[in-house]
Formats: sequence, C-alpha cells, structure tokens
Amino acid sequence: MSEPSKSTNVVWQKQFVSRDDRERLLGQRGRLVWLTGLSGSGKSTIATALESRLHDLGRAVYLLDGDNLRHGLCSDLGFGEADRKENVRRAGEVARLMVDAGLVVLVAMISPFRVERDGVRDRFDAGDFVEVYVNTPLEVCEQRDVKGLYKRARAGEIPKFTGISSPYEEPVYAEVVLETNRLSLEECVNQVVPWAVGVPNFSV
Repeated sequence: MSEPSKSTNVVWQKQFVSRDDRERLLGQRGRLVWLTGLSGSGKSTIATALESRLHDLGRAVYLLDGDNLRHGLCSDLGFGEADRKENVRRAGEVARLMVDAGLVVLVAMISPFRVERDGVRDRFDAGDFVEVYVNTPLEVCEQRDVKGLYKRARAGEIPKFTGISSPYEEPVYAEVVLETNRLSLEECVNQVVPWAVGVPNFSV
C-alpha cells in the first residue's frame, strides 16, 4: 500500500454540541479499552463478553474487532509492516471519534508493535485510553489454533505471522494484564470492567 496523501486546505469544523454535552446525555464518560495480544490469545472472546457485560450495566458500548474491520474499513490493507501500522492508525482514529461521541469503545486487535499502540494512546487525553494486554503464552495460542493459522504459518503458508515469523512487542505500561492461562473468562472481564467504566472500586 502506498503512503496516504496528506490532506491540505482543511480546517477543523467547530461543533455546537460538545463531548461533555454528549456524555451528560448518556450519563457516562467515553473511553477506549484496547485489547492487544497474540492471535488466539482470547482478545475477541474477552472483548465480546466485556461488551455484553457493559451493555447489561447500562453503558453505551461498541466493539471494534480487528478481523471485522478488515472486512470493510481496512479491507484494502495487507499484513506487511506498513499496512499493519495503517490498520492500527485507522482503528485508533475511528475509536477516537466514537469516544468523542461519549461511547465506551472496545478494540480487539493484535496490534503487535508497541510504537503504534503508543501512538494511539497519544491521541487520547489522560485516562481515556486503557491498554489491556491479553497475555497468553504462544504455546497455548498454538494449541488452540481455532482458525488453523499457526499450522499454516509453521508450514510457511502465511508470511510475517505474528509470534512465528514476525515479532510481537509486549506492552510495557499496560493498565491491565490478563494471564488467561490462569484466569477464567469471567475473571478476565471482572478485571477490566472498573477500567471501562472509569470507577476503580466499581463492584462487579
């Protein structure tokens, strides 16, 4: 993919309805919860369960799943380093707009490179970006291999596959670390809910 052209001669259009106005209407604070980890680590499973829990709690929430985004918004992107970088950037920008609308946004995406994840964080105000590292050992992810991707990667059929032929850079300052090989799905969700609602002592 070629580098996107820079927008020129554009001015930010001011709006009469502010983020604070939208959040007062919804009765919540918008924020982004970004789940990162290897393929098969459990990101989408946790994010889906978390979305359901937050909805039941009365939160306006939306899940942006990395695989789903590649069916539409990011369907033109491959899996080379430049395209992966752009994939994360687009997801971050869409999430930023949705947070500005007052929503709790969940992103479940491998997002293997630390600099890209940190770049998304830098686009948000302090406290509006929560990084969740779904820390599942590679051998466990390979044992699961629900989509058969690791088997194909080991056979050389998928080049630059994260964890096999392309690196995954673990988060350094993740707000939440979920060790899924020792936690149940419910326990994982329970750890993230207080961060998603912005209440540290929120009872789950």
